[in-house]
Amino acid sequence: MQGTKGGVVGLLEVIESDFARLEAETAAEEIAAAKEYDSFMEESKIAKAEKSKEVDHKASRKQDKSSDLVSVEQDLQNTQKELDAATAYFETLKPKCLDAGASYEEEKQRREEEIQQLKEALTMIDSAS
Repeated sequence: MQGTKGGVVGLLEVIESDFARLEAETAAEEIAAAKEYDSFMEESKIAKAEKSKEVDHKASRKQDKSSDLVSVEQDLQNTQKELDAATAYFETLKPKCLDAGASYEEEKQRREEEIQQLKEALTMIDSAS
């Protein structure tokens, strides 16, 4: 304050200049805050759009992977059925193919007996005619 020089008018002038300075500072701060807000909102909109596209992309990818999973599971089931059928068929063939059965000597004797029986049958047919 300037003392008694201006009196009440001087005091009012000082108060007026303080208010003018305060108003200018407040207006400048409000403008800066508004710019900061606008910048933040613009960045937020961009980030939201990016996140939204990312969510859509991931949802689409999830759907594709789910579809692939269903297809692969179906293929697995079909392949398992084929394997089960092949295993069952192998089990039916195993005794015929892997069973050694009689030894060579037994097979040879059985063939010779069969040949002998066929010769006897041929002789009977020839004598009957």
